[in-house]
Amino acid sequence: QVQLVESGGGLVQAGGSLRLSCAASGRTFSSENMGWFRRAPGKEREFVAAINWGRRVTKYADSAKGRFTISRDSGKNTVYLQMDSLKPEDTAVYYCAGRMAGGLGVSRSDYDYWGQGTQVTVSS
Repeated sequence: QVQLVESGGGLVQAGGSLRLSCAASGRTFSSENMGWFRRAPGKEREFVAAINWGRRVTKYADSAKGRFTISRDSGKNTVYLQMDSLKPEDTAVYYCAGRMAGGLGVSRSDYDYWGQGTQVTVSS
């Protein structure tokens, strides 16, 4: 059974940085697509970024382009989300997700398994 565990969230001032990690266990990833989503208070869960594990192809939401970077470490079976120039509107619970087949999905329904989430709070 695949498990995803996020870490790295916390409280940061606007303009600061955080790096989220998503450690995967239960299988060795080779061609899956991994994504990050977030849910802000009172809003729906939305796509942030995705990466193809094998080819390192990436996709970003417009809100993340130029500020966030998704990457993966095969040896550690871990996906990262480096977040720079953070804004108060980035405050949300951030979720890691995995998709076993298909392209770089941007919808919740594209993904097969999810982590529990990590809270990111950006103060102004």
